[in-house]
Amino acid sequence: MGGGAFLVARSVRGIEDVVAAEIGRRGVGEVVATGHREVRFRARRAADVAGLATADDVFVLVADVDGIGRSRAGLARLAAAVAASDLDAGLAVRAECGGPPGTTVEVSASFLGRRSFTRFDVEDAVGAALAARLRLAYHSRRDGRRPPEGGVSWRVTLVDDRASVAVRVGARPLHRRAWKVASVPGTLHPPLAAAMVALAGVGPGDVVLDPCCGAGTVAVEAARAGAVALGADLDPVAVAASARNGRGSAVRWLRADAGALPVAAGSVRRVLLNPPWGRRVEPAGMLARRPDQLGREVRRVLAPGGSAVALVPDGAGVAGLRVERRVPVALAGSRLAILVLG
Repeated sequence: MGGGAFLVARSVRGIEDVVAAEIGRRGVGEVVATGHREVRFRARRAADVAGLATADDVFVLVADVDGIGRSRAGLARLAAAVAASDLDAGLAVRAECGGPPGTTVEVSASFLGRRSFTRFDVEDAVGAALAARLRLAYHSRRDGRRPPEGGVSWRVTLVDDRASVAVRVGARPLHRRAWKVASVPGTLHPPLAAAMVALAGVGPGDVVLDPCCGAGTVAVEAARAGAVALGADLDPVAVAASARNGRGSAVRWLRADAGALPVAAGSVRRVLLNPPWGRRVEPAGMLARRPDQLGREVRRVLAPGGSAVALVPDGAGVAGLRVERRVPVALAGSRLAILVLG
């Protein structure tokens, strides 16, 4: 594949190691470095890259440019380096990964620290260089308008004095699951749900329960990993959304109170939960009166040797369950933690 092309998997902050582990476990590639919200790897099998569940997105690395600095003079250096890069090689790897040819160019940029330029300045400088080389129209994000469909997406990341330029392997970000057609307040980001599945050690044939399923994201991700999943929620609107999202998957949905689950004791191998913590979703039913009942029910339904994983606000826990591992994560301005519980 592209002579062992270098790819960059973008991730939720905090689960970079989980993404790296999935790349190795699936044989997709050889991890060479992890950093802030990214994992770099040398690809082996193009067909499997787009199937990475824990990655937010994957890009083909086209250029690393040093000496960008923090002044506007660095933008000209960056644009010149992009113009001189082997763009065709990067686009060929994108095609191997299933990415379609595009009709326009769009660029998204981000950087750490203070600079004398904005992200839009970076995007426009790189976008103009790409458009000239590829003979495609460039659509700026500066005015707030969304680029048209059918464009090839490029990403620029600046850390210290180095800029990385990469092209997305697919037509859309990996975190936008085709199956997720319905949502409810507090719905979970799919790659974060997939990370919970991975940290729980879910395998083919495992019976998995999500007692606070919301829109069903965790249960569907567990089913995609080969589990036989059960999703429950007290809210009928949430159960209906779950059923829409889980259509065609090995998940059974039911309306039930997480504090009194109609599930036999010791019948579940893994419990995965994103409980209502009173931020976007208020506890209801028995949990509104007795929050500690959730931990009791988790212990009751778990089979011997089973495990539970929960997503909670950072610093919180699940009453009655011991924290064996805490993975701090940051998403959309919120500080959270994935807890592996015992």
